[in-house]
Amino acid sequence: MIKCIYSRPVLPRYLLLRMMGTSASRAVVGGQANLPPASLDFTDPGAFKVKSWTELLRALGVFCFCSFPTLVNNSMKLMTVTRTVLGRRAFSFIVRPTIYSQFVAGENETQISESMDKMKRLGLRPMLAVPIEEDLGESIGEKRYDDNMDAMLECVKMSHSNSWSAEPMMQLKITALISADLCVKITKIIAQQPFDLNQVVRAMDGEKITFPGLDDAELAHFSFGLQRLNKIAEASVNKVRVLVDAEYTYMNPALSVVTMAMMKKFNRDSAWIWNTYQCYLKESRSLLLEALNLSQKEGFCLGVKLVRGAYMDKERKLAEKEGRPDPIHKCWEDTNDSYNSSLDMMLKAISQQPQRYKIIVASHNEESVKLAVTWMDELGIDRGGESVCFGQLLGMCDHVSLTLAKEGYAIYKSVPYGSIDDTLPYLVRRAQENRTILRGIRKERDLMKQELKRRLGLRRSSS
Repeated sequence: MIKCIYSRPVLPRYLLLRMMGTSASRAVVGGQANLPPASLDFTDPGAFKVKSWTELLRALGVFCFCSFPTLVNNSMKLMTVTRTVLGRRAFSFIVRPTIYSQFVAGENETQISESMDKMKRLGLRPMLAVPIEEDLGESIGEKRYDDNMDAMLECVKMSHSNSWSAEPMMQLKITALISADLCVKITKIIAQQPFDLNQVVRAMDGEKITFPGLDDAELAHFSFGLQRLNKIAEASVNKVRVLVDAEYTYMNPALSVVTMAMMKKFNRDSAWIWNTYQCYLKESRSLLLEALNLSQKEGFCLGVKLVRGAYMDKERKLAEKEGRPDPIHKCWEDTNDSYNSSLDMMLKAISQQPQRYKIIVASHNEESVKLAVTWMDELGIDRGGESVCFGQLLGMCDHVSLTLAKEGYAIYKSVPYGSIDDTLPYLVRRAQENRTILRGIRKERDLMKQELKRRLGLRRSSS
């Protein structure tokens, strides 16, 4: 994908060898890695001692619901029918204290602040996420894209002005600011004729640029979208790190060229704009290596959000429909190998140049988290979060998040916020796309049950 956008410069030989090499003591793929620090235990139900009775019971109820695939797959239909039958007020009365409160920080800044202050006391950091995105055929017009930009700018302001985190972060979806249909067209164009990053940067500054293959209306919209992104980046530099989400393969190359242009312009001294790499894609490791190459050539800092990926079913069905090779790894083990080898590559680069490279290990997979912790220790990388941090979703995987926070690692929770109407469709899409994560909640649910039994036992013994 990105290889269609720019040429492949060569990293200095010593750094390339450091990143690509795998010593026997640190073998990842197909080998036994060293054990993490003994204190890192994700099986202790004590991680949930900090939760109130209400939080514990709510999480157990929501997780029981999420453990039924049929309910998750049809959740939007169920919610629509329930809202129609009960009415908006009764529906809100049911949803707000349950699913909404489990996964959403709140609707206004006061509610969000209460949630964030509690997270801060637990040693967790927020990564605010405005639940706005677009897919094919959903173009909303320039006025709505401008409104989305204002919402993003408000997110930058909230993230920076409050003392929730020493290193504030937020998530951004480019398709909230540029039409998904146009991103798909640009992806097809750059496969034949690459866009020059310098031209994209100049277009961000408002200069009139002609991009091949775009008509006047598309060119105007692309220019407006780039200027919207430029305003958000200007507001966030030296204040908030902006993590750009990856989306579907049919638009990711366009998203990447825009993100790389933002990096080229704004990541001169530190990584303020980050890109996301989906390790369930067969080409993910080569894309990451090319990004490292480009950052060396263009002299910008690289921020990486490393995920496994969330669009597996749709990607496979689309590839089959279009007669293309499946872009997704054949099995879960191959995806794990891809994730861990990409993690290995980034940690080695960070150990060499910690000011130029940053990564968030965005994973609910305990083994990958343990590998990251082990390798950080071996490479002498600070656990405080200057270059390496970890991320999980709000309301999920708390046994991992709280354990890491207790040990002094930097932990971010992806925190959507907004009204029920705005956030529920977003949550449903995330749930349906992240079925593997939902299947993994059994352990967390069992740990919460153990904590519940402990409390009930203490109550009985004291009475």
